[in-house]
Amino acid sequence: MSAVVSSPLGRNRILNVVRLQFINKVTYIWMPLLVLGASWVISILIFAMIPIDEPKFGGGAQAPLWALMAVGIQAMTLSFPFSQAMSLTRREFYLGTLAAASVTGVMLSTAFVLIGLLERATNGMGVNGYFAYLPAMWESGWLGAWFTYLVVTMFLFVIGFWAATIFKRWGTIAVTLVLSGIGLLLVGVVFLITRLEAWPATWTWLVETGPLGLAFWAVPFIALMALGSYLTLRRTVA
Repeated sequence: MSAVVSSPLGRNRILNVVRLQFINKVTYIWMPLLVLGASWVISILIFAMIPIDEPKFGGGAQAPLWALMAVGIQAMTLSFPFSQAMSLTRREFYLGTLAAASVTGVMLSTAFVLIGLLERATNGMGVNGYFAYLPAMWESGWLGAWFTYLVVTMFLFVIGFWAATIFKRWGTIAVTLVLSGIGLLLVGVVFLITRLEAWPATWTWLVETGPLGLAFWAVPFIALMALGSYLTLRRTVA
């Protein structure tokens, strides 16, 4: 780590970036929590209207996680110009922004776990419906669920931040080309698996690995995307 980051002055400047990001509390705190609360209430109401006794599960928990992508986009587009006006380096802005995102990720993951514990203690809020307490996510306990939720939030945040950085650096066409390239890559992977008749082995690996294992696999990909977003940010003009 460079002397700028390791020195007390460098740490203070990074902390200033965290404070800068949290000036906009709507983006980093209230929007994720409001999306989480609204999607939870709506999910429970829908579960209550389903006339079956078996446990009911839905996909509403995705909503607040995807909200972190919007947080990543706004972290770049709304705050980067101010950071340059404050004479903060791009490295300081980047590390401080990741630290701020980590705080939001920890907050959101903790909220998910608390909701999951409440759902387990109340038989799915009395309607046998589960929003956060998903068996696959919780098979390694609450700590495994917390870590998995945290990895997903950071994964989506970095995607949003990098997309916004590419937009600031090269414009809309570049973002479109990158998204198209990712789509083609995914289609290529599906084609390869299909051509090799490897779907049974693929599904077996996914099931055996489980959400927690996949979360650990995702960590190096997040690190690579974070590095890519930083390298893009280095030449981005506010």
